[in-house]
Amino acid sequence: MISQHPLKQFLGLSREQWDHSGTPAHVRGSFLSILNCGTVALGAEVYASATEWKLVYHTCKSRFCPSCGQRATEARQEELEAILPDIPYVGMTLTIPEEFRPILQENRDLLHGIPAMAAEAIQLWAKARYGVRILVVVVQQTFGGFLNFHPYLHVMVSAGGLQECKNRWIHRLAWDERGLMRAWRYAVIAFLAEALKKKVLKPTLFGNDLMNIFEIEHKREWHVFITREMSKAHFLQYAGRYIRRPPVARHRLKIFKDATVEYLAKETRNDRFQPLRFSSEKFLHVLMQHLPSPRRHGMRYFGLLAPRSIRMLAAVFMLLGQKRRPKPTRLDWASLRLKCFGKDPLVDDRGERMHRVGRLSPQAA
Repeated sequence: MISQHPLKQFLGLSREQWDHSGTPAHVRGSFLSILNCGTVALGAEVYASATEWKLVYHTCKSRFCPSCGQRATEARQEELEAILPDIPYVGMTLTIPEEFRPILQENRDLLHGIPAMAAEAIQLWAKARYGVRILVVVVQQTFGGFLNFHPYLHVMVSAGGLQECKNRWIHRLAWDERGLMRAWRYAVIAFLAEALKKKVLKPTLFGNDLMNIFEIEHKREWHVFITREMSKAHFLQYAGRYIRRPPVARHRLKIFKDATVEYLAKETRNDRFQPLRFSSEKFLHVLMQHLPSPRRHGMRYFGLLAPRSIRMLAAVFMLLGQKRRPKPTRLDWASLRLKCFGKDPLVDDRGERMHRVGRLSPQAA
């Protein structure tokens, strides 16, 4: 069975398996929000003209909702594109060894600390090599093409940097992939070792001593990839796709009456799609492990973009001879519909304008 909203359909069919007190509160709340999104359960606004009326149901605004998350992602991308100066940027992909993934999967607070470790490592390398401060944007992802738990980071850094001692902007830095790999490797291992020292982590993993694992990983080559220079729009479009959306693409998901799931997973290495079949229990587990924790941001800013560096960022614009653009105004739902579909939803069949006349309170589903 194919549905226009397959994730909502799945959550409805499997509700007995997750809608109970044993499910983490933020997971249960997110699933309920998605299930009720755009329905009478969240209430509605009432619009009417002289001859026609319509209900516009409220949406859930959940970060994990395919519809609401898509809109929020696009709006955030537009805002960030306005905030950033018009200069070249470099994209980086920082991976985490497979041996560390179970640790981060079980300790979500440590997982949320990894972006800060990456930003610190990159900034220290740039400071030591060139004596500059840079702009850093970090997007954390937890899933691979097969929906497995595979945390890694997409990082965008300015291709140049601010040399404070001489009050000038250096337009090009020669990024050393191997040097950055070493800085990244050291930062992650030191971070986990400190967590072990403070007894946040158990001393063994699958029967192996964690300190031995740290020593082995410290001698290995980690995968770090640095792109050529790119525009900010290109990075935001690529890395920002799943900031506020679930990892499953709606058009690749099929839900069947027994709540089993078929998903067309992307096999990147061979550039092809492979169908995967999940039971409802397994697919729920897949969704839960990628659902963001409350009050955690998918995109984070460091270096010259950090809130405490706002004055320094103003100096960067001045050195570059650019003016900061105002934050774009977010469109209301009717303007967004008109922009996307070319039809004003508040104009009735006779061409008359409908106006808000009331509100329908949320009702039990």
